[in-house]
Amino acid sequence: MADGDLKTLIAEGNKVIEALRAEVTDMKNADVLHKDKIGKMEKDLADTLAAKQAAEMEMKAIAKRLEEVETKANRPAAGHETKAADDYKAAFIDFARKGMTGKIADQLEELAKKATDVQVATPASGGYALPKQIAAEIARVADDISPIRSIARVVQTGTTDYHELVIIGGMGYEWVGETSDRTQTDTPSFADVVPTFGEISAKPEATRASIADLFFDVEGLLINEGSRRFAYGEGVAFVSGNGINKPTGFLNGTPVSTADASRAFGTLQYIPTGAAADFAATNAFDVFKDTMFTLKAGYRGNGTWVMNSLTMAQIAKFKDANGEYLLQPAIVNGEPYMISGKPVVIAEDMPGIGANAFPIAFGDFKQGYLIADIPGMWMVRDELTKTGWVRFPMARRVGGKIKDSNAIKLIKIAAA
Repeated sequence: MADGDLKTLIAEGNKVIEALRAEVTDMKNADVLHKDKIGKMEKDLADTLAAKQAAEMEMKAIAKRLEEVETKANRPAAGHETKAADDYKAAFIDFARKGMTGKIADQLEELAKKATDVQVATPASGGYALPKQIAAEIARVADDISPIRSIARVVQTGTTDYHELVIIGGMGYEWVGETSDRTQTDTPSFADVVPTFGEISAKPEATRASIADLFFDVEGLLINEGSRRFAYGEGVAFVSGNGINKPTGFLNGTPVSTADASRAFGTLQYIPTGAAADFAATNAFDVFKDTMFTLKAGYRGNGTWVMNSLTMAQIAKFKDANGEYLLQPAIVNGEPYMISGKPVVIAEDMPGIGANAFPIAFGDFKQGYLIADIPGMWMVRDELTKTGWVRFPMARRVGGKIKDSNAIKLIKIAAA
């Protein structure tokens, strides 16, 4: 998407917000017609906001990839390693185009033994490891378009037996005189965080005729379609995954209203809206303020609001006690909308507004949520399942879990 198109999209989003706010301000006695009109405007705004964020993330991803390509182009060639990588990649593309022939199979197997750019994840019958540069590009694009990945801590590991230690409770201290006795102070305790892993699969597909076309970009298909489907599937798991053969989402479990000092590690705290099925009719702004300042200052500096686009559209008309709107456009084009000076990230897999739902999260996700990737992907060529089409099922392993439950707070639609 061109920069001019992005600016137009941003302007349209701001225009829809102002139209919605003006409509609400003018209405004193809302009837059914007005409610239907507001509902339609909120839906239009939600679509615009989601499209705007997607366009912005895509623009940043394109700029990042162009910069990396330029850097790589200026780097001296690696001789034998570069040739081995190119040979394996060329043989792999032949496999994608023509299927399993004796010559291609033998060539791939021989090159796989030699090439340094092959990372094998899970072996597959009739499949091969994707060349490292294609697998890395798929992972990179998925990172750029996945909203939770963009704010969480992401690490790479070679095994599912990955652990991170988190300090819970601070180290004690005391003030003493020069010759005073020193007493034993408290020492911090630690929690062991172990992400739950699963294998996620994507299935890009194209017609058999197009695949046979020498000008068809097989690599582009794998990168663009594969990464988008990976990002979508991971997005659901990082938010609400149950931890069974998949990451454990940060909304999995039973959040409580208990404060940090007395809440069990791994359990998130929620702040109620004050109404059973919606935000409070008056001072709806207060719950955002309470949520923000319930989070400790050490986390608040890197805080991010997370919600779906329809929730964001609904809160676009909220005002504080001074008549200022809660949701504010960014000062610079291309930057996210803000709430109380903190950015808003749209994650469509967040729940909507409804009784006992948790539609909004706020926190430092770099500290609060851990994503662990196992490098390497494999792919199978499938031309039997769907007549006239060739599918490319590909898979990789990924894990996730709450790292520090004090770093994320939730807003719950509830009276208390």
